[in-house]
Amino acid sequence: MSLVFGAFTMGLILSLLSLGMLISFRMIRFTDITVDGSITLGAAITAVLITQGWSPWLAALMAFLAGALAGSVTGVLHTRFKIQKILSGILMMTALYSVNLRIMGRSNIPMLDANSFSDGMRDLLLKLFNNADRINVMGWQVSLIDAAVLIMMTLITVIVGFLLYRFLLSHFGTALRAAGINDQMIRAQGVDHHGMIVFGLALGNGLVGLSGSLLAQYQGFADVQMGIGMMVWGLASIILGEALIGKNSLGLQIIAVVLGTILFRLLIAIALRWGLNPNDLKLVTALFVFMALVAPRLFRKLSGNFQRGKGHA
Repeated sequence: MSLVFGAFTMGLILSLLSLGMLISFRMIRFTDITVDGSITLGAAITAVLITQGWSPWLAALMAFLAGALAGSVTGVLHTRFKIQKILSGILMMTALYSVNLRIMGRSNIPMLDANSFSDGMRDLLLKLFNNADRINVMGWQVSLIDAAVLIMMTLITVIVGFLLYRFLLSHFGTALRAAGINDQMIRAQGVDHHGMIVFGLALGNGLVGLSGSLLAQYQGFADVQMGIGMMVWGLASIILGEALIGKNSLGLQIIAVVLGTILFRLLIAIALRWGLNPNDLKLVTALFVFMALVAPRLFRKLSGNFQRGKGHA
């Protein structure tokens, strides 16, 4: 049961990263590699602030703003300096590695005894269950701390997903999505297309920075290497969720991203439990991405051949 709880919690934390990538990759059609640096940026700022006595929630807010600033710089590099999309992300990601080291002062900051976003829920559950270390969930004994983190992450994910849904349905959000679909049309309507790109990258990387903040608080440390491969992780989660649920509506698209991230994390956790060498984790992640990309296309092809076969019969 601890495996499932851990996979769900990590999936919910990283679903904020996937939602941020949904904005950049799907909404404004921008291949943004800044993600690998901005998630570490959020974690680094959070670790430094919390160890200095800041509130975990204020640290998370600062992580969101820092991620938004990083995304804005990537957008400006592309829109104002005419640097290619993928190259502007690479430049920002590379610069953030040194920035993160400067912020942290070293490569790793432990924060095992520091406050975290789940402390309030943990204290509430302790009162409800008479200071018990473990609670019964559907016949399974689960750590009270793990339950508190999962409850808080569920609430945070629902709130963020709902706010993102309402924003993208607003007039400004509709213009943002239209900027990615047809830039000529949106310019003809008098909307600043470049401004929309910058804002979209700022919002997306802000969510990524928030994800990094919560991830550092959950794991109890921030490491300068923790963002490597996160862009691939988020992309795989988006593709997997869309393959399973689809993207027929905006609400379904957001739900698909969250569920896809949880499922992807669960698959990784099962693979590790079955004896996967942690050194092979990136290779397995790449294979999962390959399968998520190829499987839907192969399924449609086989389904089409089957339908044509029935027609000839």
